Amino acid sequence: MNNKKYAGYIIAAVILLLALWMFSSFNGLVKKDEKVNLQWNEVQNAYQRRLDLIPNLVNVVQGGADFEKSTLEAVTQARSKAASLNVDANNLDPAKFSQLSAAQDELAAAANRLIVTVEKYPNLQGTKAFTGLQTQLERTELRIKIARQDFNESIAVYNSAVKSFPTKIVAGMLGFPPKEGFQAVAGADKAVEIKF
Repeated sequence: MNNKKYAGYIIAAVILLLALWMFSSFNGLVKKDEKVNLQWNEVQNAYQRRLDLIPNLVNVVQGGADFEKSTLEAVTQARSKAASLNVDANNLDPAKFSQLSAAQDELAAAANRLIVTVEKYPNLQGTKAFTGLQTQLERTELRIKIARQDFNESIAVYNSAVKSFPTKIVAGMLGFPPKEGFQAVAGADKAVEIKF
């Protein structure tokens, strides 16, 4: 009779330990998932800073030079395309994610072409407004790079937890799939870079 009693206590203790482990694993996964969302928001903030800065840069350039219309139009169109795309942190769909990344890279390339073309206009290069915007754009590109790096690091931590045994069991049961971060695309060795 005592053996049955002890066996019941042992089974109850094992069930309690399993429940505690599941709660702990779930809470850990939630924290890691929220960190991914937070880092994605930082990427979005950096992208928004670029989107806000580009029109000011275009206006200063347009006002300060008899400028090539096609260059300004390319920048405006690339900005419009990048601004129209939005990826929700809670639904990081790989296709939308890639589309947004490509649009942002296209915007960076158009801004780079604008800066390079401005070199033909020494009077514009010397204006305080252009110099300030140029510096802000350089800092924005650095912020984007850092935000993307931090996002990828949070994805790696999250995916490591989701794919590791035994947490993988809880992740599978409670709907925590692996996520994708920024990856190098074909031709990334010739990545778009803002040059000053």
